[in-house]
Amino acid sequence: MRDPLAEPSDLIRSVSRALRVLESVGRAPRGLTVKQIARRCELTVATTYHLVRTLAYEGYVIRREDGTYIVGLEVADRYRELVTAFRGPPAVGESLRRAAGDTGWSHYLGRFVGGQVAVTAVAEGPRSPYLEDLVPGFDEGAHATALGKSLLATLTADQRVRYLREYGMRPFTSATLTTPEAFEADLAAGDRRGMQLELGQFRQGVACAAVLVTPDKDIERRVVLACALPASEMMTSARVVRAKLLSAARAIADGLATEH
Repeated sequence: MRDPLAEPSDLIRSVSRALRVLESVGRAPRGLTVKQIARRCELTVATTYHLVRTLAYEGYVIRREDGTYIVGLEVADRYRELVTAFRGPPAVGESLRRAAGDTGWSHYLGRFVGGQVAVTAVAEGPRSPYLEDLVPGFDEGAHATALGKSLLATLTADQRVRYLREYGMRPFTSATLTTPEAFEADLAAGDRRGMQLELGQFRQGVACAAVLVTPDKDIERRVVLACALPASEMMTSARVVRAKLLSAARAIADGLATEH
């Protein structure tokens, strides 16, 4: 959702419109005609036609035989570049994959990107339930994931209140915390435990734990490591999970140090 009050005075309308077109096409896997795109973007058909032709020329959309447009391969290239930039030095990716391989649990890195909690790297583990939402770039549900809790715990109480007010506390499951008061109590428990935790708050039957990898005065350099596993396993193995997370976090911190 764009903030109209944050619109720059020198906004280039054609670029903004082209991005709106790309977003609309991206939300429609079956493809859209030019008229459908124009209607969804609230543009004239003539303007939409010129924008779509330009995007097709650059490879960001593809015209199919039936006249509809879908996302082009250039978008995938930009996504791969984003994932590489998010992950950091090769040693970080190696440590993440090693942690997933050794434990069988899926592991995730997260950090603040543009002031918002985001997943920045993933290594899938065979013993963890598959969480299709948790991919690099996922930036929702910080209040419902251990990864998000661990990052939000590095903020001041006032900063957390503003964050939760801005992004909301959507109930992903019946166990999701939906009030700032409950969230603060949960973070305090995580601090005492030495690891932030959630049991079925993001996905029913799935648990997630997270620890801080690198603290930093710069909010966007704070990194956390999380893992996901069946909730039943977390309830009997929390200490083991914490020990393994802390070990992997040290290796990842060493890898991140080479970036600077």
